[in-house]
Amino acid sequence: MKVEIISPSKTLFEGEASSVTVPSKMGPFTLLEHHAAIVAILEAGKVSLTDSKGERQEFVIKGGFTENHDNQLTICVEL
Repeated sequence: MKVEIISPSKTLFEGEASSVTVPSKMGPFTLLEHHAAIVAILEAGKVSLTDSKGERQEFVIKGGFTENHDNQLTICVEL
């Protein structure tokens, strides 16, 4: 799936990922390819993803929100 992780000051990640785990207000959850459309509020924690090369990346955030639709995931975060 195409993933974009952005903050007000910079783009943290832009590319393909096979899975992304986010710290939502309702608890952490993982998005995989072809996940159902969803919008969620994020709380402080780590956004973890496995990129197209199979490498794991983590980003520490203070909060934000995420939207997934048509295999495109956008995560807006506060650092």
